[in-house]
Amino acid sequence: MSFESIISKVRECGKKTVAVSVAQDEAVLEAVKAAKEQGIADAILVGDEAKIREIAAQIGMDLGGYEIIDEPDMIAASLKAVKLAHDGVADMYMKGIIDTKNFLKSVLDKEVGLRTGGVLSHVCVFEVPGIDRLLFLTDVAFMTYPTLEDKIHIIENTVPVCKACGVENPKVAPLAAVEVENPKMETTVEAAELTKKNLAGEITGCIVDGPLSLDLAIDPEAAKHKNALDRRIQGDADVLLFPDIHAGNLVYKAMVHMIPGIKNGCILTGTKVPVILTSRSDTFETKLHSIALAAVVAEEMKKNT
Repeated sequence: MSFESIISKVRECGKKTVAVSVAQDEAVLEAVKAAKEQGIADAILVGDEAKIREIAAQIGMDLGGYEIIDEPDMIAASLKAVKLAHDGVADMYMKGIIDTKNFLKSVLDKEVGLRTGGVLSHVCVFEVPGIDRLLFLTDVAFMTYPTLEDKIHIIENTVPVCKACGVENPKVAPLAAVEVENPKMETTVEAAELTKKNLAGEITGCIVDGPLSLDLAIDPEAAKHKNALDRRIQGDADVLLFPDIHAGNLVYKAMVHMIPGIKNGCILTGTKVPVILTSRSDTFETKLHSIALAAVVAEEMKKNT
């Protein structure tokens, strides 16, 4: 599976619509333009129309096929954009140049937001050169210090994303510094508890095996060298479940900035529709892949509904 196959899958299920909050951002508009050209998604652009048109002219973007809602005020624009997703006019909701704090306020707004009553978490999907499958990293950007109960919800939010991307029974690796349970290391205790709950049928739709060190989770050779051939995950994990935001974010940024040719896309899950939450420093390509990822997840949610 690759991002190209995800994009192909979107084309098969039909073009989606994304509502963009505060759309006057060059990388966002480039991603939206590419998404439309590649048959992934149409867009409703909410923000300062004059600035949107100015940036579009600079990047050669024809706005003739786009709906633009003029709202110069960022907070008001975010509420108008999220309402489009809330009301079913848009299939996805995307962050533009607005800061993350105010963007999330719109997502959580009681009147027009995208709350479902469940826990929200962030999933980042990587296509890594040399690894023959997609890797799903969670949570690297939203939940700071997840409890055991939070980690259960994170898994429940991530499994449908895996399935939408073609991974029917994902292998989830709760990561720790070591691969054995140690009462003095709470992360390993919680990882072992997640494994027990999975074996008992309390966490379904996936295989959970932890605690696992990162090398055992992603490298089959490491599993051989460490005589870990009795584990249910032997270097073939699909999901890397991090103990906290520090571990997740450090690994995420190391991968993005140190691995040539890597591709990724990110969404916020646990919401009424997929939410495209990327950093302002993320490339146009990452934003495009995030739109594609959100589109296949939106289709999966539509089927389940």
